[in-house]
Order: sequence, then C-alpha cells, then structure tokens
Amino acid sequence: MLIELKEVKKIYHTPAGHFTALNGVTLSIGEGEFVSIVGKSGSGKTTLINLVTGIDDPTSGEVYVGDTPVHTLKESDKASWRGSNIGIVFQFFQLLPTLTVLENVMLPMGLINRFPVSEHTDRAMALLELVDLTEYAHQLPSMLSGGLQQKAAIARALANDPPIIATDEPTGNLDSKSAESVMVLFENLVQQGKTILMVTHDPDLAKRAARIIEIVDGKIANNK
Repeated sequence: MLIELKEVKKIYHTPAGHFTALNGVTLSIGEGEFVSIVGKSGSGKTTLINLVTGIDDPTSGEVYVGDTPVHTLKESDKASWRGSNIGIVFQFFQLLPTLTVLENVMLPMGLINRFPVSEHTDRAMALLELVDLTEYAHQLPSMLSGGLQQKAAIARALANDPPIIATDEPTGNLDSKSAESVMVLFENLVQQGKTILMVTHDPDLAKRAARIIEIVDGKIANNK
C-alpha cells in the first residue's frame, strides 16, 4: 500500500476544550487510486489530508507513505520529504503574486534539486503544456481566472514528479466549467499513475473518483 494510517487519533487542544478531529482511523490507499474524502464540515476530512502530507502530526497512531513513517519525521525533514513525495493543491491556489506562472511552477524544483537547474525552465513549460497554460507562462497569477490559476497550481504540484497529489476542495472557488476541466485533469493524472486524494463537499465530484471515503465525527463511516 502507498498510504497507510493505523489507529490514528488527532486531538486539538483549544481554549474551549479538547476536540477530537480523528478518532482511531485505520485506512489503506493503493498506488494509482483516485480517492474522494467526503463528510460534513468539522468531520475530520482536512485533518486526514494534513496528517498524510505531514502538515500536522497525529496525537497517536501511525501514518506511512511508502516506506516513510511520516509520524516520526522531524519538522526540519518534512519540507524536503513532502517536496519529493506529495504535491499539494489548495482551494485558494496559493500562487505567489509577484512571480509569473512559469516562475511559480519552477519554484518547487529549486527546493529539493531533483532535476538539474538547466532543465527547470523546460520542465515547467512542459507541465504548463500539460494543463494548457503555455500562453500564460509569463503572466502574473492575477491576470488569470480562478480556473486557470488552479491549473497553474496543479502544474506546480507536479513540479518534482511526486507520486501523490493531495488536494482540499480544489474546485470550491471555481465555476462549473472550470471545475470540470480540473476534474478531467485529475482523471488524466490518475491514468498516468498518480495517486490522488481529494477532499470535497460536492457529491457529484466525489463520484468521479474510483473510491469514496466518508468521515463522520472523526471516524470512517463508509469506505467503498
């Protein structure tokens, strides 16, 4: 299995008291799967993604991605591990506004040096071609529509050729046409062997995935 969670619990301590976001979750996801993670607000969907990506740590339990026990990684090691293994696509794009689209896509390549510097521009342009954005390569993100910015964010997530794409409400700020183009792109990536974890509130989009995991009150209610 590419991703494994074993009896994972996550408790947040807040001024209002303790909140259990995940409560004893055990889950396996194989290589090349397209998985939707669904549930009401506060059910634990985003927490699950954050634990897989190492953005957050479990209170107890184990999280494995490939051969890596993510729950044991030091904070100083997480960024380079994440840069090699997981591409993250955010709801609000998170593109750097002062960099061109091309520069945004190139940026992760300079962080882990998987590819020679001499190849960065050509690789970034190839990724922009993959998402049909070559004509926007030298524009700033603010010049692009929301749908195009999300495609640029997906290209950036692919910069270091990670096996996993993790995305939290990737179509939440997009119109239906843009959302459809993003979903088609995800489906194409899965056909190329990528594993995609997608948190979504949209039941129609969730059905596009090969598997739907429903979380209710921090526990897996359905896994089909």
